Amino acid sequence: MSLGEFDLIAKYFTRPQAPSGATVLGVGDDCALLQPTAGRQWAVSSDMLVEGRHFLSTVAPERLGHKALAVNLSDLAACGADPVACTLALALPRVDEAFLAGLSQGFFALADAHGIALVGGDTTAGPLNLCITVFGELPAGQALRRDGARVGDALWVSHPVGGGIGDARLALEVFRGTLALPGEAFERVRRAMELPQPRVALGRALRGLATAAIDVSDGLAGDLGHILRRSGVAAVIDVDALPVSPDLASQPLAVQRAYALAGGDDYELLFTAPADADGAVRAAAEAANSTNPGGPAVAVRRIGRIEAADPSAPALRLLDGAGRPLALALRGFDHFATP
Repeated sequence: MSLGEFDLIAKYFTRPQAPSGATVLGVGDDCALLQPTAGRQWAVSSDMLVEGRHFLSTVAPERLGHKALAVNLSDLAACGADPVACTLALALPRVDEAFLAGLSQGFFALADAHGIALVGGDTTAGPLNLCITVFGELPAGQALRRDGARVGDALWVSHPVGGGIGDARLALEVFRGTLALPGEAFERVRRAMELPQPRVALGRALRGLATAAIDVSDGLAGDLGHILRRSGVAAVIDVDALPVSPDLASQPLAVQRAYALAGGDDYELLFTAPADADGAVRAAAEAANSTNPGGPAVAVRRIGRIEAADPSAPALRLLDGAGRPLALALRGFDHFATP
């Protein structure tokens, strides 16, 4: 007999939870109860993953559970918030217990690593769709926002130690058949696509240092545009300074540049900081690694600067390593464009 809705929730998404910290009451009632900590603010975000739009049907359920939570934790990281709790709304075309076991395993492994509790949600029949809402906390007035970039600030991006950005797009193109990679290289970039690592510890370490921040989900250039518009500034990027992995570096230069600038699905932090704060920024990355022992190590790379906006000029200028202007046609991810 197929599991019903409440049996499904009880078997795969309910765990014993003693009231602690901000979570007073979790799964099992009409509402979860969360208790704000004195002197701190809530940070709240939602992200939806739809099969065929945000993930392929070939993804392992454990990896899908991980990614569904990771992309939401990445939003908390971009705000500098500490994860507290989340809800999960799940639509399933049918009840598949092997799929649910894997999905919940991947979800809870990442949840436990970041100390975030699942406190509620919903399940229904329908096309495969996962929507998570995350709740985080941070000291009042210390949130990293998109509207704080200042003229003269340096522009930075995080990346895996020994790796870079753009690998998720590289994996997608291999799946699409437009590019080919050897087996081991494909598995590495596929891992970047299916198991992104939210930079929560780095976001926390950047509080009081970064002047603006955003996570790179739809492509670095496009996401930077949100900071530029909200802050009323312009920027220049040294495109050849962008961190790329050896796997992406094996591709033609045009592919490297396009995927690093507009590939999307990276879930790294793009942020600005005072031009004289290079040492402090690198120290923040080291602090993030020291507070996340055994976790994925993060590095940071300075890739450009913030300039004054000029209504007669583009808000973003792209230069090569020799300082020459680049005219690149870039298209980041659009949720309503044809896949």
